[in-house]
Amino acid sequence: MTARTSPDSSRDIPEATVARLPIYLRALTTLSEQGTSTCSSEELAGAAGVNSAKLRKDLSYLGSYGTRGVGYDVEYLRYQIAREIGVTQDWPVVIVGIGNLGQALANYSGFRSRGFRVVALLDADPARRDEVVAGIEVRPFDHLEQIVTDHDVAIGVIATPAVAAQDVADRMVACGVTSILNFAPIVLAVPAQVDVRKVDLSIELQILAYHEQRKAATA
Repeated sequence: MTARTSPDSSRDIPEATVARLPIYLRALTTLSEQGTSTCSSEELAGAAGVNSAKLRKDLSYLGSYGTRGVGYDVEYLRYQIAREIGVTQDWPVVIVGIGNLGQALANYSGFRSRGFRVVALLDADPARRDEVVAGIEVRPFDHLEQIVTDHDVAIGVIATPAVAAQDVADRMVACGVTSILNFAPIVLAVPAQVDVRKVDLSIELQILAYHEQRKAATA
């Protein structure tokens, strides 16, 4: 993901701030579900797990949405952040690789509630074809180009083994996908205009193992 510019402003939003906006959106959604109508920057920062000064700085890039002595209108700020990061519209998504991870992603209910609609599940394995996962029929990978065209897909998810991931990315890019969420344990080579976010669960576990080792050494 790259730093971006608000549709209503020529001011760039730093990469680190962009990465935190979904966290603020999630915190605001939780506060809304709990019946909270207004919150202070300290309350929102606590719910998001950041310090209040950083939160206020991040939100300043979006505009002035707080009221001194009152705080933030939860629903209004929630909408403004959702609009800024583009999830007030419906984003069609295609998932390639329907193994255990791909199936888990297809069944994740959070996609729909956060503005993403899985329009196709693709797999190169003929044995997977005609399976139905989360109410969606698994189709051959060769259908990728037609699906991207039919549904105007800009976001693709790669949940294949590492050996296949680069070829999948190449095909995605060639047919017009401009953002890729990559779960395969490999660094993808893509053109500069294509955004890639990499999720490597093993690396996250190794980071936790490092911290556990340090805690054990100081115990």
